[in-house]
Amino acid sequence: MIRKFNQETYTWDGVDTLVYKQDNSPFKDVTRQVLFDGAWDIPCQFRYFEVQPGGYSTMERHEHTHMVMIFRGKGQCLLGDTVEDVQEGDMIEIPKLMAHQFRANQGDHLGFLCLVNVDRDKVQVITPEEQAEMMENPAIRTFLEIE
Repeated sequence: MIRKFNQETYTWDGVDTLVYKQDNSPFKDVTRQVLFDGAWDIPCQFRYFEVQPGGYSTMERHEHTHMVMIFRGKGQCLLGDTVEDVQEGDMIEIPKLMAHQFRANQGDHLGFLCLVNVDRDKVQVITPEEQAEMMENPAIRTFLEIE
């Protein structure tokens, strides 16, 4: 099967563009597309997320590893206790239980492909108390204060 990519809309033929999440976790202006949802002998899900300029994903952690590749634009990524500028082509390994968040805070879209196992745990949203502790790090405080 071939799913044709539309370079103008960053969508694929036959793939629905969905709301990022529907579990009331905090995020802003993010969509998701499920490009592959496990088949044959490949038990993984391959997804595309797009964060609109000024938007951000949920700050969260999981019991499973993620592999992420920036596919469009630029922004920043919180990964554990560091904040990194990211841009198209960057590859990010998110180990299990590591807090992470993506922000399109550099005046551009931030689109990323994400590979995860189809059998995975539910998201663990970072609590306000954990976030307050993380904000003791000046780089994280600056990252979280950008709107």
